[in-house]
Formats: sequence, C-alpha cells, structure tokens
Amino acid sequence: MQEYRPIKEGKVREVYDNGESLIIVATDRISAFDHILKNRITKKGAILTQMSKFWFDFTKDIVPNHMISMDVQEMPEFFRNERFDGNSMMCRKLEMLPIECIVRGYITGSGWASYQENGTVCGIRLAEGLVESDRLPEPIYTPSTKAEIGLHDENISFEKSVEILEKLYPGRGADYAAELRDKTIALYKKCADYARGRGIIIADTKFEFGLDENGNVVLGDEMLTPDSSRFWPLSGYEAGKAQPSFDKQYVRDWLKANPDNELLLPEEVVEKTVDKYKEAFELLTGTPFQG
Repeated sequence: MQEYRPIKEGKVREVYDNGESLIIVATDRISAFDHILKNRITKKGAILTQMSKFWFDFTKDIVPNHMISMDVQEMPEFFRNERFDGNSMMCRKLEMLPIECIVRGYITGSGWASYQENGTVCGIRLAEGLVESDRLPEPIYTPSTKAEIGLHDENISFEKSVEILEKLYPGRGADYAAELRDKTIALYKKCADYARGRGIIIADTKFEFGLDENGNVVLGDEMLTPDSSRFWPLSGYEAGKAQPSFDKQYVRDWLKANPDNELLLPEEVVEKTVDKYKEAFELLTGTPFQG
C-alpha cells in the first residue's frame, strides 16, 4: 500500500496530493486567535467536512465548487480506514486566489470594535446609531489577505484586492475581484436566508476561491462551518449585546477570560464545543450527525 504524506498542513486541515485531485482531511484540531490549541475536539473534523458537503450541494447553482467525493472507497487504499472516513474530501485541484472573501451581515467582533472607534468596518462607513449585533441593511464585503500560520490576516479594501489580483492576472484583476465579491454576497444571502429558516443566524463568514484549468472561478476550501463563520441562535436574538453562538466563539471567550491558558482548554469547554458543533450541524442539515 502506498504511503501518503501531507503536502500542506494548515491550522486544521491536511492536504494530500492524489495525482489529478487532492484529498483534504479536516482534523480534530482547533485554532483561535491564529494559534493551534493543544486540545482535540472529538469528531470536529467530520462535522466540518460533512457540513461543507451540505453547503457545496446547496449552492452549486451559484458557483461550482471543488468537491468530487467524500466516499473513502473512491480514494486510494491508504485513506480507507476509520482515521479518514467521514472527515476527508477528494477535491479538484485549483489555483487558489490569495484573497479571503469575508462577508458580514451583522455588526460584531472586530467590526463592532472598529465601528465604535470611527464609524467604519474595514474602511466601509456605516450608518450612525448601530448597536452591537445589529443586522446590517445589506451584507458588506470586507476582503483580507491570507496569512501564514502564526501571522494575522490583513483587512484590505476592494480596490486593494483588484490591485493584488491584477499583478497576478494582468488585464483580469478587476473582473476577478468583482466576481469574488459578487459570488461571496450571493452565497451568503442564499445560505443566510436558509439558515434563518432553520433557527440559525449566520452573522458573518468567509469563503475561498480558486481558478480551474480554464481560468473559471471555483469555490474551494471549507464552507459555512463553525470554524469559518459566526452562527447565532435565532431564538432569543436581541441587538444591543453580544450573542450566544454555535461556533468557536465559546472557545475564544474562554481564552480571553483566561489569558494564562497556555493554549489548553478544560475538558468541559471541549465537551461544550463539540455539542455546539453537533447542534449546529443537525439544525442546518435537518439530519442527525453520523460520526
């Protein structure tokens, strides 16, 4: 049996070269504030992968995505075991674009902090009088650069995203930047409307795109998971305060409240995080999580 080693390891994912495709494995690692924590969140990788699959299927009418299969029986023998079953996805190879496509439908987190300071979010001026967790009249697109592990992403303007892409693809940068923005907002609107009907508010999220062999924009990476999004319960939502969440905000809050944490979570925080991920999956998909 051929042995495989990751060609790339991110904070959470491992990427394996499979010839004409890639196999992306979501581990049970968890990151916060650009650091990988020492704990493992049991079955988190499987929840993330299966949630991404749900959304990829749901949005393929808006933009094609990189998913080929989640069936390990269609992958090389090395992956046909419990370690990879349920948390692995065989994907098309793409030339990934160096832009994190962030969309915000509500004002929270760093956006709320920025708005309090100067009335803007990532350089975009918003109406006066907004309160924490307010729903914005229209979602806003706030791209950023992609940082290496241990470094912070840098918020950039739409114009800067044009400049970055123009350097890589002369004559096409503006078109690609506009397509990324428009696809990001279209994906968010469709999925946020759906999620709201299932009892979840998607406050914000990020997407990543790449180009296929013909230069077409394709959705890659993960999609609308608790790692890449803020999910709030619709029940009890009230603007003017921070909201409880289904995502890893619970982990972030604990880390901020315990600055001497040494990147190690107590077991009760791990268990509650697992439960939140599972609850979000089951609410959104309407099916029990099969881990």
